[in-house]
Amino acid sequence: MTVRGYSGVVAGGLIALTLVLAGAELLGARDGFPGPGWSMVAWHLIVTIVAVVAQILADRRRDVIGFAGSIAVFAAAGYILVTQWWN
Repeated sequence: MTVRGYSGVVAGGLIALTLVLAGAELLGARDGFPGPGWSMVAWHLIVTIVAVVAQILADRRRDVIGFAGSIAVFAAAGYILVTQWWN
């Protein structure tokens, strides 16, 4: 698998994680238990959008810019992990 393939898997994982967090927040609000918080959901949504746009760029280009798109996906995932999960 190429770097582009791995970054695609990471981008897909970010989408799934964002959907799970949004669902947990909605269920928490409905049932009266604390969820992850709307700020955490918003950060995940923003970073996921950035990662998906970078992955689309990586999929469409086969040069250095495409490689940079893949690296941007990894950077976005690392950023969200460090700031929202390990903090």
